[in-house]
Amino acid sequence: MAIFQFTGLSGSGKTTLAENVSGLLKQQQISTAIIDGDVYRKTICKDLGFSREDRHENMRRLGAVAFDLSKKYRVVLIAAINPFEIIRQELSEKYGAKTIWIQCTQEILRQRDPKGLYKRALLPDGHPDKLYHFTGITDIYEVPAAPGLIVPTHSDSIETSVKKIFEYIIISS
Repeated sequence: MAIFQFTGLSGSGKTTLAENVSGLLKQQQISTAIIDGDVYRKTICKDLGFSREDRHENMRRLGAVAFDLSKKYRVVLIAAINPFEIIRQELSEKYGAKTIWIQCTQEILRQRDPKGLYKRALLPDGHPDKLYHFTGITDIYEVPAAPGLIVPTHSDSIETSVKKIFEYIIISS
């Protein structure tokens, strides 16, 4: 049983990498579950906003779900922004979750911007389409203090990133 928390800004590749790594693990007969932060925001966390306290509670809930799933699956991957070091550390201490930082430069994230979120976050204050409380632009993202693995998706291909994560998980679980 092992829990890995993928942390990184929106668009950095957390879900894509989790899905690809999960596929490789399953090929090796390693049972795997993915907790996608975006999906859980619409279900068990739909009552939460984006205040610091709500973001903490969101991750606490995801950590509890991951722990429950870890009783059935050998590897559980949490793909969520998780912007606060204190909560990443809490999940590590409480559930043994290892941190994988999916690192990407702001420049590349703005170029990717598949949902148009960076564009909206960078609009002037007062604009009707302005996105407030957007992590990394108008809200805080604390760089992980001591991640188990750093995956620079601004420079590494998806294939290279998946290989690094897969090897780290095999060694760490």
